[in-house]
Amino acid sequence: MPSEYLKRILTARVYDVAIESPLEAAPLLSARLGNTVLLKREDLQPVFSFKLRGAFNKMARLPRAALRRGVIAASAGNHAQGVALAAAHLGGKAVIVMPVTTPRIKVEAVRRRGATVVLHGDTYDEAYAHARALEAKKGYTFVHPYDDPDVIAGQGTVGLEILRQAPERLDAVFVAVGGGGLIAGVGACIKALRPEVKVIGVEPVDADAMTRSLAAGRRVTLDHVGLFADGVAVRRVGEETFRLAKKVVDEMILVDTDETCAAIKDVFEETRSILEPAGALAVAGAKAWVQHFGGKGATLVAVACGANMNFDRLRFVAERAESGEAREALLGVTIPERPGSFRAFCAALGPRNITEFNYRLADPERAHVFAGLEIGDRRETRAIVRRLTQAGFPALDLSDNEMAKLHVRHLVGGRAPLATHELLYRFEFPERPGALLRFLERMRSDWNISLFHYRNQGADYGRILVGIQVPPKELRAFHRFLGDVGYPWVDETANPAYAMFLAGLV
Repeated sequence: MPSEYLKRILTARVYDVAIESPLEAAPLLSARLGNTVLLKREDLQPVFSFKLRGAFNKMARLPRAALRRGVIAASAGNHAQGVALAAAHLGGKAVIVMPVTTPRIKVEAVRRRGATVVLHGDTYDEAYAHARALEAKKGYTFVHPYDDPDVIAGQGTVGLEILRQAPERLDAVFVAVGGGGLIAGVGACIKALRPEVKVIGVEPVDADAMTRSLAAGRRVTLDHVGLFADGVAVRRVGEETFRLAKKVVDEMILVDTDETCAAIKDVFEETRSILEPAGALAVAGAKAWVQHFGGKGATLVAVACGANMNFDRLRFVAERAESGEAREALLGVTIPERPGSFRAFCAALGPRNITEFNYRLADPERAHVFAGLEIGDRRETRAIVRRLTQAGFPALDLSDNEMAKLHVRHLVGGRAPLATHELLYRFEFPERPGALLRFLERMRSDWNISLFHYRNQGADYGRILVGIQVPPKELRAFHRFLGDVGYPWVDETANPAYAMFLAGLV
């Protein structure tokens, strides 16, 4: 039962390095949602994340000889900084294995805290395997980011503080879930002391290992995880965290990238602080939960669990926040290619703010326009599509089309008559030198690249759209190439936005 962890949490050592973070009202969100929303500000910790609680509690309990010999961890971000800070405070040695793709700002932040950084592999899994090998070779003590009772107990002090700080009425606590350490600790504490309070986990739709595991009754390993909320991009939750989650988690909520970006904006408007994507998941989950269940008058706590945001990502967040709040619609509209059509199109829209308009002459009969419009909600988008279609301007709602939002809006420039037998694929490349060369070296030289679009979004991985001309008789060889290249991919050849704006004419 959760009570088995209560003593561990009550006796956890965290306040040598951590602060008791405030529980702050979010009046703007509360007014919009019709519920009292409180933010648990773990983003205000010395390393801008809750992770130092678990790392320090684990390391503070190690023998002095083990600290002198050294601890080792695998991490690309917040856990690394927590371990480095704890080692510096306790007078120990810390080695952190980080993927080669880790942004320099994060590597330098760990080094500044006195840790030795070893760069290895493109992914966390490769860094983790190398860390365990070094542990065995050098005699280090491994500090797991989540699947360790002392780490879980340290994170559980967040729940203890919430219960102490919250008003008498407390209905639900929303917690971001990656490997499960935070929700296991917070949930164990809350269910031991206030079992009537709901504990609700929040995951990205493309990194939902805990949601699937709880539904299956066993730990599920994901083939691929989305990387936008990199702090929770875990393919498999911990064994101990899953055991606890089965007992203490009431339900799980999934949110998408746009909803997460909208939550980052919400917290900025409340606090003037900028959360990282994983840090804003709980806020996005609280909003989605209220929208789904329609409750009023409840008291909801969202744990703002991290603020280690790369500055370069802010452009992407700002671009997608309006979509996440359903305040912008993206449409693909077909209008006659003749003088006066644009004016007639605007007249059909009425007095509405156009946020984006992309067009390029490509066909003597029809023009395809990529347009962004300011809206109040998604129902308004459906009404606009009907109105435009009735006015003779067939319209396609692209508001939820990931390829359109990531790439097509920046590529609208007419069709390519020479791009015969073109296949269109989205890839995720590690942000490291040589990643593109690796891709090209594995691709047959007689397959022509007919389209290429990439934008740096300040993440560990870049998102790239590639058009490749592959004759039909060579499709089997192309599918072998997809397996050999080793990068996650999505086939977008049948995407309607591609057909409307980019596909060749023959």
